[in-house]
Amino acid sequence: MSEEKPKPDKIRCDACPVMCYIAPGRAGACDRYANEDGQLIRVDPLVLIERRQEGGGKLVPFLDTGREWDGELVTPGTAFVTAIGAGTTYPDYKPAPFIVSCEVEGIDMITVVTEGIFSYCGAKVKIDTDRHLGPERNLVRVEGEPVGHVTTGEYGSQMLSIGGVHHLTGGGKKEGRVTCKTLMDLCNRKPVTLTVDEGSTVVVEAGKAPVINDVEEQRMRVGCGSATIGMFASQWRGLVDEVVVVDDHITGVVSEHQAGKVIGWPASGIRVKGRRSTPGRYFQVAEPGTGWGGTDIDDPLSILENFDAKTARPGLSLLMVSTTGEQFAYFELDAGLNPQKMAMPDRLLPSIARIEENCEPALCSVLFMGGAGGSLRAGVTENPVKLTRSVKQALIHITCGGAPAYVWPGGGITVMADVTLMPENAFGYVPTPALVAPIEFTMRRADYKALGGHMDHVVTLEEAAKGVTGPQNDHVLRGQVQVRQNRDSPWPTRPGNYGWSGPEDDT
Repeated sequence: MSEEKPKPDKIRCDACPVMCYIAPGRAGACDRYANEDGQLIRVDPLVLIERRQEGGGKLVPFLDTGREWDGELVTPGTAFVTAIGAGTTYPDYKPAPFIVSCEVEGIDMITVVTEGIFSYCGAKVKIDTDRHLGPERNLVRVEGEPVGHVTTGEYGSQMLSIGGVHHLTGGGKKEGRVTCKTLMDLCNRKPVTLTVDEGSTVVVEAGKAPVINDVEEQRMRVGCGSATIGMFASQWRGLVDEVVVVDDHITGVVSEHQAGKVIGWPASGIRVKGRRSTPGRYFQVAEPGTGWGGTDIDDPLSILENFDAKTARPGLSLLMVSTTGEQFAYFELDAGLNPQKMAMPDRLLPSIARIEENCEPALCSVLFMGGAGGSLRAGVTENPVKLTRSVKQALIHITCGGAPAYVWPGGGITVMADVTLMPENAFGYVPTPALVAPIEFTMRRADYKALGGHMDHVVTLEEAAKGVTGPQNDHVLRGQVQVRQNRDSPWPTRPGNYGWSGPEDDT
């Protein structure tokens, strides 16, 4: 009778603070690390960005499906190792998983690659719409849990702030879990349904049109009501006696507006409700809403008072239109100076079409925002403050999944990146909860050495493509390296990304 083989033991993963014990053939709680025959492996392949040379080196879209590395030589300057699939620096004493050297235009470069565990992170969401999503500062919820809030509205867009450490760690367990999943889905360009207290329900998907209260938004407004008057006043002259552009923020009246005065537009006797700011510009004509121009009205005449009988006359024509051109109506004054709705004259249709033409497609924009703290910096250098100072001195270029990252001024390393410029599924999570996001630090080799970098852990680009990490890592990759093409962002290692213009400027 043959002896039973002993079952392999669970292994402990130290890639995040959860410290999972993973059984053979199973993955950890994050689905990022697994136990394969007693060895800790990184489940997802390492992602490289491949540069295409056609069109003067312009970057082309990511492939819909990546391909495994086929063993061909990876050429420095045409391939960039991202942090996606690389692994983390946790615990803090570990150097980054990949510290990659390559030569770019005669310059020895180092790229330090890690998947950061971000508790201090969030997403800034820009939603192109005039429709009112909810009062400023009101909570945004998913599955009933607070995950963010409405912030200041910008020109033609509503803005949301999602995530942050207080939602991830400062509330209940469900709030933290839902917030983390919401951030991961938003950053991975998946649709997420958000509800605003005392406001709307909106489906947000990066790069797609927002869906507000089950209605897909079509256009971003051309401008406020005043700006619309300024742009098109001359095109209405001689075709209509008065134009009102209805807007929740600044409603415009052409006969009073400076744009009308300049071209000699006569007074009409119109009177508009709301607070008059400057001639032809009115605030607070109605409450915010999802109707005309982001107001709560369906009848545009509700913002008008009686016409001045000293100036107005029967037969006076009036065009009322919204800032997107989606709503419009034509009126003429009767004998009692009351506006009566009439069929839209053909002569005015081209001007309405021009407003629509000047409106850009409505989109949702999602920007990942996170603070690169101690664990990340310790993975780059033994003296983390030197990394911070080098970033501020523009000696280091930061990317997220190969996409350019804006570094905020002030203390620390707070970065912001457009998720549509990153590879698909670039973000993960750990159930602490925290978001896992890729970040890369690229610099000249001499600068890396000067800031106290982990020089003993440097590998070549070719070695990294084969899955060779530094000696600090006790996990391995599957041996698969996914090569994908970038889209419209600048090439991560181009000389212009640094404080020098090219090899001839390297002193």
